[in-house]
Amino acid sequence: MPAFSQEQLTEFNRLVSHYPADKQKSALLPVLHLAQDSFGGWLSAETMDYVAELLQINPIEVYEVATFYSMYNLKPVGKYMFEVCHTGPCMISGSDDIITYIQEKLSIKPGETTADGLFTLKTVECLGACGYAPMMQMGKTYREHLTKEKVDAIIVECSNNAAVNN
Repeated sequence: MPAFSQEQLTEFNRLVSHYPADKQKSALLPVLHLAQDSFGGWLSAETMDYVAELLQINPIEVYEVATFYSMYNLKPVGKYMFEVCHTGPCMISGSDDIITYIQEKLSIKPGETTADGLFTLKTVECLGACGYAPMMQMGKTYREHLTKEKVDAIIVECSNNAAVNN
């Protein structure tokens, strides 16, 4: 079973401290982020059970939240996750073409990861940057006004960064 390090437990306690003592469930969203960041970028059933135990709630309460929000990954993901918006404004601006291009370029479908573990493609609902469509989120950054050429440059950038950091 996964377990937080002492440093991660300190962060867990800090997060929980923002809520009344009998309302620790309110810390579930940030604690799930902490768990996902701490255990390989995704939430296994064992990790979700661990979070439930720490928060003293039922595992189903964790599963309900983790399966509802697209920001939580329920299976392993690549080092670089391309979260491409596919709602109305982005679709009108060509997000479907960008998604198709990424699929062809990386030989993966939405929800899949490349064989080398570098890239995961995910389609998501509105990311709130409609004026910059089509766009995607990569970690904490947005990549906007996407074109095939920009996607190519992003893939090269990520591949180069992965090679330097390995």
